[in-house]
Amino acid sequence: MGPEVFDSRDIGQTEEFLSKAYAKMRIGSDVKNPRTQISRQVMGSVSIDRLNLEYAMSFDVNPLGKVCLCAVETGTIAQQVAGGPDELFGPGDTVLFAPHDLPYTGEIRRSRYDIIMFDPALLQQVAGTLPGRRAEPVRLVGHRPVSAAAGRHLRRTLAYLRDDVLAAPELAAEPLVVSTAGQLLAASVLTALPTNADAAAAPGSARPEALRRATAFIDDHADLPIGIDEIATAARVSARALQYAFRRHLGTTPLGYLRQARLARAHAELKTGDPTTTVTAVAARWGFFHPGRFAQLHRAAFGCSPGDTLRSAAELHHD
Repeated sequence: MGPEVFDSRDIGQTEEFLSKAYAKMRIGSDVKNPRTQISRQVMGSVSIDRLNLEYAMSFDVNPLGKVCLCAVETGTIAQQVAGGPDELFGPGDTVLFAPHDLPYTGEIRRSRYDIIMFDPALLQQVAGTLPGRRAEPVRLVGHRPVSAAAGRHLRRTLAYLRDDVLAAPELAAEPLVVSTAGQLLAASVLTALPTNADAAAAPGSARPEALRRATAFIDDHADLPIGIDEIATAARVSARALQYAFRRHLGTTPLGYLRQARLARAHAELKTGDPTTTVTAVAARWGFFHPGRFAQLHRAAFGCSPGDTLRSAAELHHD
């Protein structure tokens, strides 16, 4: 399924479309017949829109209910969140456009830009998998990345999801790809943007039996879009304690162990030599949406490329 495309010079139609896609809003224009072009791609709770406005559009928007990021390509965007200070974003900026629970106003001035939105619950789910995160709910507390390098990494992540994942319908339809892509986006945001979390929190310990429950749950549910919360619930410990236990006893993280389990399942599927499948299809089924990265992981784990594994198995079964 391709992207949803909107192209209009009617300000009323544009306001209606934007209100449905984002939140109830009022907009205005500095010209007659203002042209608005939008290409919208959606995967699970993540949406990425490419917008091109050939005019200056004023806006007054209700709370979105979602984390909203903005990557500016051309033009400038001025905004004010809930009566706070004025912010001005320009070409090359990748920023938190608006918190999920606050209204905002501003003006988009003849700009081409991307809007990326996702469920704020993803931040809470992923925060438990990152070292040094506090137990209290994580909050984004600033608009701009903590460093230039963090901003570049966030831009690369957004471009990758937009151009390589969402642009490939066969990938975007895979449940594990949807789950993994959302986790990747949330982790990149938590790493790039300032939050209320500090790096000094030390998680508690988890007993080995909790670790056994966690690994058994992962092994039994590797084909499902599970995350840290589901694993911790099955292990009957907190996400922080589980994170610590995996690092201490296994030298990895819960999601790292999950990735290895899925890699092993993908390898087993390749070894069936099914002539109707491909390496890309197998990788996507098991949540690996970057074929090159999948090949690297497969070679490191099994000493051969996934393509060689599939071909060898096919030849063996043919003979």
